[in-house]
Amino acid sequence: MLNNMTDCEEGEVGPNSQGDGNPKESSPFINSSAASDTDKSQQYDGKNMALFEEEMDTSPMVSSLLSSLANYSNLPTGSKEHEEAENNEEGARPSKKPVKAPQLGTLMGVYLPCIQNIFGVILFLRMTWMVGIGGVLGSFVIVFMCCSTTMLTAISMSAIATNGVVPAGGSYYMISRSLGPEFGGAVGICFYLGTTFAGAMYILGCIEILLIYIVPQAAIFKIEGLEGQEAEAALLNNMRVYGTIVLSFMALVVFVGVKYVNKLALVFLACVILSIMAVYGGVIKTAIDPPVFPVCLLGNRTLLSKGYDVCAKVIEIDNETVTTKLWMSFCDSENLNATCDEYFTNNNVKEIQGIPGVTSGILAENLFGNYLEKGMFLEKRGVASEADPDSPATGSNRYVLADITSFFTLLVGIYFPSVTGIMAGSNRSGDLRDAQKSIPIGTIAAITTTSIVYMSSVVLFGACIEGVVLRDKFGEGVNGNLVIGTLAWPSPWVIVFGSFFSTCGAGLQSLTGAPRLLQAISRDGIIPFLRVFGHGKANGEPTWALLLTASICEIGIIIASLDAVAPILSMFFLMCYMFVNLACALQTLLRTPNWRPRFKFYHWALSFLGMSLCLSLMFICSWYYAIVAMGIATCIYKYIEFCGAEKEWGDGIRGISLSAARFALMRLEEGPPHTKNWRPQILVLVSVDAEQNVEQPRLLSLANQLKAGKGLTIVGTSVQGTFLDNYTEAQRADQSLRKLMETEKVKGFSQVVISSNLRDGTSHLIQVGGLGGLKHNTVLVSWPRNWKQPEYHQQFRNFIEVVRETTVASLALLVPKNISSYPSNGERFTEGYIDVWWIVHDGGMLMLLPFLLRQHKVWRKCKMRIFTVAQIDDNSIQMKKDLITFLYHLRIDAVVEVVEMVDNDISAYTYEKTLIMEQRSQILKQMHLTKNEMEREIQSITDSSRGSIRRKNPSALCSHHSTNEGASVAEQPEDESVAVSNPKHVQLIHSKNASTPTSPTSPTAPAGGAATWTDNKGADKGKTLLAANPEAGKDLFNMKPEWENLSQVDVRRMHTAMRLNEVITKKSKEAKLVLLNMPGPPKNRVGNENYMEFLEVLTEGLNRVLLVRGGGREVITIYS
Repeated sequence: MLNNMTDCEEGEVGPNSQGDGNPKESSPFINSSAASDTDKSQQYDGKNMALFEEEMDTSPMVSSLLSSLANYSNLPTGSKEHEEAENNEEGARPSKKPVKAPQLGTLMGVYLPCIQNIFGVILFLRMTWMVGIGGVLGSFVIVFMCCSTTMLTAISMSAIATNGVVPAGGSYYMISRSLGPEFGGAVGICFYLGTTFAGAMYILGCIEILLIYIVPQAAIFKIEGLEGQEAEAALLNNMRVYGTIVLSFMALVVFVGVKYVNKLALVFLACVILSIMAVYGGVIKTAIDPPVFPVCLLGNRTLLSKGYDVCAKVIEIDNETVTTKLWMSFCDSENLNATCDEYFTNNNVKEIQGIPGVTSGILAENLFGNYLEKGMFLEKRGVASEADPDSPATGSNRYVLADITSFFTLLVGIYFPSVTGIMAGSNRSGDLRDAQKSIPIGTIAAITTTSIVYMSSVVLFGACIEGVVLRDKFGEGVNGNLVIGTLAWPSPWVIVFGSFFSTCGAGLQSLTGAPRLLQAISRDGIIPFLRVFGHGKANGEPTWALLLTASICEIGIIIASLDAVAPILSMFFLMCYMFVNLACALQTLLRTPNWRPRFKFYHWALSFLGMSLCLSLMFICSWYYAIVAMGIATCIYKYIEFCGAEKEWGDGIRGISLSAARFALMRLEEGPPHTKNWRPQILVLVSVDAEQNVEQPRLLSLANQLKAGKGLTIVGTSVQGTFLDNYTEAQRADQSLRKLMETEKVKGFSQVVISSNLRDGTSHLIQVGGLGGLKHNTVLVSWPRNWKQPEYHQQFRNFIEVVRETTVASLALLVPKNISSYPSNGERFTEGYIDVWWIVHDGGMLMLLPFLLRQHKVWRKCKMRIFTVAQIDDNSIQMKKDLITFLYHLRIDAVVEVVEMVDNDISAYTYEKTLIMEQRSQILKQMHLTKNEMEREIQSITDSSRGSIRRKNPSALCSHHSTNEGASVAEQPEDESVAVSNPKHVQLIHSKNASTPTSPTSPTAPAGGAATWTDNKGADKGKTLLAANPEAGKDLFNMKPEWENLSQVDVRRMHTAMRLNEVITKKSKEAKLVLLNMPGPPKNRVGNENYMEFLEVLTEGLNRVLLVRGGGREVITIYS
């Protein structure tokens, strides 16, 4: 063994190997070898692999396979294209730089990117406000809920990410390969929209910091001197203008070069970490030396800092009382006797410490929430205030007011984006040295770190900062400072500039990541209209996707409010996280063989809990946004389902389908369906020509019209031959069936069997079609055309065998005659009738089928008529009343008519028809005619049966043996002969309506009701005549048998068929479709031709006939 392995290893570096160390012919990909037999013999020579060299094309050597797997590269698509382009350009160069293997570890590849993406604009701009509005307890609940959701999602994501190699594509790749292309596309688009709106949110945060805290004077629309709606509109317009400018600049940076964004990522990350450290430093400082940060209150209302210079109504200057700027704000003059605002007069001005410190006990005051309506004053709890509730509020522009109406669910929607970004590590999976180790550790560590920071921040903010300062969103009461900046040490500007640069960096990261995500979705080809966005620059940069991303991002910029944009992206991220949890739960519960994650600390219950939390948070944040997001995802799902490319990724949804199907099949095995649940589960038997094309395509149209797209449909055919020799033909036939089913919109399955003869193949289909309890209960087979011609004899024998087998198997049988005249699915009948001739009870099939047909648009305008036949001793009036009552209980609308058949006399024409039938079925077999003579004789018999009773003298018949008829002769009994009589006794009947006496009963006549379809009782006489006069064969067709030698059973049956046909033709000649009871087949095989003749006579003159045989059980009921 050791020597063998050494040989293999040496072969790896032999002359046939390429630069990557893989032998040329030993590709790990199936059928990728194109080497000649000589090359193969040289390659495998001396490797002790001669036993397997025949299969080396499809089964590569393990050594080469392992080499290819070990050198697997999961670089992003753009990088690989870029490298290939460089290789092509540098083809003339003697050497090029080798491709660097991914080198990023857990810290740089997962932990720090996640930290950077999770910490964002919300922490710096809205966290303090959330604590002030929701209270420490409420905010802690919000933070805990959101962090728990992301932690549970990270656990599920870690399980999926460690279940095999995750190429670049991150969350989209994981979801699509776990839940299938439909879910993957829908969730991928949601994740893309979430990332895009996140970019808009970061840009808006960046502009808010710039215009409010850094350079307020840069505002194009001046806010100074404006109040209420005007000031708000000016602020939003400023955000829109500057937001568009910044978005354009960032898009240009991303377009020019992503490498600059990646290089600056560490700088932006350093700003974030530095800002957070400054906050914690400030908290520690407040315990030692609280900063002097005064806030001015009038009564219990917070005053705008720009409205006063000194927090007092009057001041003493040189023993003189002087009014202040604050006085001028509330009074009409600077005099002490001026008229002032009533609230200003009744309440005192006082100054409180904005940051009392962590040891001040302010935590108890900030413990509970203080939700505000828009325009309400920011009031300090526990401070007395004298205000007349009936008097209108005046001078509201002098106070700090609530800019929006706040409530708990709003806080959840605004806060949740601050915990997103957990996918940053998995998105970089192509750059990681060991993704299966780094992604779980790095992601969970990052979430743990950020969760600790967020939860501690909630408590520390509530313990350090005064409540009115916390509720002051834009720092209007603290000299326009960023509230979290007032806490920072050593300077508020650390937070201001740190948050500004971090939001810029996060915006650039979003504009970098979102187009790549869209490009990955587009290149998968599952959403056809997005394919244009899969193209990009020569190096793979997604130019068109970047353009679309910037356009969608502009929508968020136009909204302009950070508080309005945050819940939108919360919806999309929550939906993405929900499906990550769902994917993990399904894979765990289904226990698919390929589900073997290296990360072991997961459980389906945790995934379901995470999924439930995501769904709950969606509706908690904003129920209408949640409905819109789910509507978008549903539309994309259905679009991919109907129009998208078919992909099979071995996803969990297919596993669910398999498990559900198995469960349902086991349930169906418990017993036959109740009559109320019975519906035709159709096996359509079709035949194919030499090119494997279906010969009766209208059969599938009829099946579709009967099913209206519901229930089971199996389209089956058989191919003659052996499995080894004819497998390719069977595959072509299967493809032909599938294509026709798709054209005719038949939802079902195709099945092709290969058998030594077509008769056995059809029998196999009837026996083994379906699975378990999901089996066919109805067989649809076309009437055999041209069955009277000798070359089609086997076809009609096969047809009768199908009738017999369905009878034995208790299956219903539908036989459409003249199938080519049936309507296609595109045709419409605007009027007409579907006539049902109910002669014998078949379990209700004749009642049910027209009802099902009228559900389809082809037959919807047709009306239903039901005819039944009354014998001479039946009460036809009572029959009609009973039938109307029965149909009323069945809830079927139909016109009812009872047809009386009282003429029992058998006409001479009936005897003549029976005579011709027996001559055809017996003489042709006896005489062994040649093929040409047989066709001429059949034509002469056909001519006589169409109305000419007078006989023409055919040419002398020659007794040549026909090889084509050898098989059919062998099937008949040896003593079968034709009964002929002396031509002298032939009596011509000139009128078919002439009444004739019934045949006298004789010992040789069969007893009434014999169970045979032919009668051989004249055989001996026939043999005697033929033996006595050998020349009689020449004038054989000039002779006419005595009528008493005919089978009286056949005569009666022919009489019934002709009488019924006469009545049906009279009543239903113009009907669009006639449904008719199909008589049972003969019990022995001697009378097959007679059976076909009876059915032919029964349906003669009718355009569309559907012969129906019930399956031996009731299929329709009057009960609910």
